[in-house]
Amino acid sequence: MSVNIIFKIAAVGILVSVLNQILKHSGRDEQAFLISFAGLLLVLFWILPYIEELFQSMKQLFVL
Repeated sequence: MSVNIIFKIAAVGILVSVLNQILKHSGRDEQAFLISFAGLLLVLFWILPYIEELFQSMKQLFVL
């Protein structure tokens, strides 16, 4: 796993939190929720290959 993915996740987290606060203070709670949900999905799709790799290595470790 490279360090770049950690920086990307941190950048998305900061951006989502800033946008979330701006939207909540302007009274647009629904859009704030959608921004948070979109950020979560984006990060999830980024880390899915690493999770799959983890499960494959665990499978190889415990197979006789």
